Amino acid sequence: MDILLMRLQAPLLSFGAPIIDKRGVIQAYPAHSMICGLFANALGYRHRDFELLERLQDRLLYASRQDRRGERIRDYQTVDLGQDFMLSDRAWTTRGEVEKRGGGNNTGTHIRLREYWADAAHTVAVTLKPADESPTLDTLAEALHQPARPLFIGRKTCIPSEPIYLGLTKAEDLLEALKNAPLAVGVSAPTSCQVWWPSSGKSAAVGAPGVLHQPVTDRRDWANQIHVGQRWIARGNLEFGHSKE
Repeated sequence: MDILLMRLQAPLLSFGAPIIDKRGVIQAYPAHSMICGLFANALGYRHRDFELLERLQDRLLYASRQDRRGERIRDYQTVDLGQDFMLSDRAWTTRGEVEKRGGGNNTGTHIRLREYWADAAHTVAVTLKPADESPTLDTLAEALHQPARPLFIGRKTCIPSEPIYLGLTKAEDLLEALKNAPLAVGVSAPTSCQVWWPSSGKSAAVGAPGVLHQPVTDRRDWANQIHVGQRWIARGNLEFGHSKE
């Protein structure tokens, strides 16, 4: 199996779960929609490219290894939506390209709570099915090397502290790729790390001891901008014995 390896590490990470009212909660692993959005941003896709986004999300399979859990923190945020620079007739830029703001001319002070992982690090193994359809893993690797737009991990404030792309490799499966992948810099070599990977569902619930199979809602309906659907993931400990980078 051809596999692309990524390192998700930053002073702040946002592995967002479905938002509850004003509270932007996080979860322990990167969501399916977040991994899709990260690649889509690197490729230069836009939110209106619904079919491209849906197809990429459908093809993505990945597993995430928690090299360092980090600390969960909460940020209390306020913004005055009536300020001139927040109006929809103003513009902002991304690498010199002017784009109009959206969202209408709201007024008043908006309050929200946003959670983050501080000083966390994950290593992610990604593959595509089918492998020969465009974009390929080689295309994704090239996009991470030279992204169409600046990359962030979950939210725009979450800037990577090192290059995301680790390399391309071959392995029997995603877990084997993670077992052989180097640990994040500064992480002492443990005997095991917590890991999340795709599961076949309830039929797998009688698998290896210590492995939990659960349904999650972390895919995105890109046309309507909501989290929908359900998939199964497994959570357990990955045993290995290699040294850090």
